[in-house]
Amino acid sequence: MKKMSVVVCLFLIVFVSAFAFIGCSKSTEQGEVNLFIWTEYMPESVIRDFEKETGIKVNVATYSSNEDLLAKVKGSNSGIYDIVVPSDYMIKMMVEEGLLEELDAPSLSNFKNIDPAYINRDFDPQNKFSVPFMAGAAALIINNTKVSEKITSFAQLSSPKYENAIVVLDDYRAVIGAVAKALGYSFNATSDTQLAKIDVAVQALKPNIKLRDSDSPKTAMLNGETIIGYMWSAEIAIAMQEDPTSFSIVFPTEGCYLFIDNMAILKGAKNVENAKKFIDYILRAEVSKKISEEYPYTNPNKAAVALLPDSYRNNPASNVPAEIFAKGEFIKDIGSKVEQYDLIWTKFTK
Repeated sequence: MKKMSVVVCLFLIVFVSAFAFIGCSKSTEQGEVNLFIWTEYMPESVIRDFEKETGIKVNVATYSSNEDLLAKVKGSNSGIYDIVVPSDYMIKMMVEEGLLEELDAPSLSNFKNIDPAYINRDFDPQNKFSVPFMAGAAALIINNTKVSEKITSFAQLSSPKYENAIVVLDDYRAVIGAVAKALGYSFNATSDTQLAKIDVAVQALKPNIKLRDSDSPKTAMLNGETIIGYMWSAEIAIAMQEDPTSFSIVFPTEGCYLFIDNMAILKGAKNVENAKKFIDYILRAEVSKKISEEYPYTNPNKAAVALLPDSYRNNPASNVPAEIFAKGEFIKDIGSKVEQYDLIWTKFTK
């Protein structure tokens, strides 16, 4: 009986160990997915929850502008990144350059949660390559305790009274575009005559710029380094949450820079199926709600918005009003004229 017990015990140990090994192997086989996304855009808790539910490891790298994204994608070996989150015009450019995998977004089980206003846009008809993630505007934030005049326009930012007092996005299309709007031109101005005038006006703005920061521009406002900011609407919403008495948002009368950021899969991605699983997971209403709670951008996920409180829905900084979208302007691919923008920006940042 003793021998029998030992044999039985040994058998059980081997069986349990083998089962545990199979279980571990199965978990390992779930693989990984490589996400390349804007800074301060994906909560760590969402990443961890996805990993826990699926066994898929998520590796995250970040960028600060669409142009930074494009340069790093082109400068990296194929397969380094799986999912990217470009803005509208960059989706179009990347499709034209053959950089994106066809995704067929409507086939995803949770795609139905997206507000129809955000699908079938001109940068990706039928959403063959992209899924709307977040949207918003680049607007102005004002410290009302330090700024005495009523700010309504981009043009006011060049006043000498704001020398070394403004933080702006480290994004040349946003900044040059704002100056263009102040002159009565488009964010996508390409006329040589207009660009020459824009160049002069951009350089005239330079003494007023204390910081260029696309990662966390709200920090300069919260710590008192600057008294006016030009930044993404969600950054303004967070600053207003932290100090509602000092800060207010201003949508310039000339019209705002608008954006729709989208999840897409890179051509040559090594983890396409895992990438699709991650994207579909993000489209769940309760998951998208968590993202907006931490990073309060305008959410194209109508099912998630229905779960969010009035403090989100009624805040123009987090839920940008429809009339602002109607008056604003999306960035477009300006072709070879981008070289002139680069020259303007280089002079500005020296």
